Amino acid sequence: MPPTRSGAAPGRPPVDVLAVIAVGGALGSAARWGLGELLPHRAGELPVSTWIANVTGAFALGVLLVLVLELWPPQRLLRPFWGVGILGGYTTFSTYLLDTRTLLEAGQPGRAGLYLVGTLVTGLAATWLGIALGRALVQGATARAGGRHTDTEGSQP
Repeated sequence: MPPTRSGAAPGRPPVDVLAVIAVGGALGSAARWGLGELLPHRAGELPVSTWIANVTGAFALGVLLVLVLELWPPQRLLRPFWGVGILGGYTTFSTYLLDTRTLLEAGQPGRAGLYLVGTLVTGLAATWLGIALGRALVQGATARAGGRHTDTEGSQP
């Protein structure tokens, strides 16, 4: 099929979107690698660096999505760069599961279960807190601007 005006084949993201995702993914992955180097762990130990990356990434994604959807003017490349690229590269489901498997293989089923469930629960809580903070930021920004933001008034994340 011939490309569209955006340069992408029908049904495929435009090249500029793919480029910002790739750059963001490289930056996010480098940040996660740096965190892993800063907080290494051995087999049988809780993988704190992966947990920190996933939980802080979930929190940041909660804040980001509220700001993108409710405060900032539409910007076509913002979500692909930050949400898919940086935070997608920074957080890691595959390492989370590999770390769980490594704990099991090291004879640590209790730690593996704690890590598996604990990461999920703290990640969801971090997302909720990120959404709550994002909504507070939106309400504060609109109040300072003299306007009201009614989409989130009185709602819970």
